[in-house]
Amino acid sequence: MTDTLPDRLSIDPSSRYYDEALLSRNVGIRFNGQERTNVEEYCISEGWIRVAVGKSLDRRGKPLMLQHRGTVEPYFKE
Repeated sequence: MTDTLPDRLSIDPSSRYYDEALLSRNVGIRFNGQERTNVEEYCISEGWIRVAVGKSLDRRGKPLMLQHRGTVEPYFKE
């Protein structure tokens, strides 16, 4: 396994961007210079993260998501 992270990664197992092997290595996200712990999905090239909005659920029972735009820097926590 390499030390490079993909352009897009999700923690939702139903997403096509989900990768259990990478997530088991404890991935961290810095967004606009601040560490975020509530990121559900990120995309480096498009510059956004998705975070859950409180405890609200959609009609399928999944958390409602809010997309924030900015500088995304994923890294492996050691």
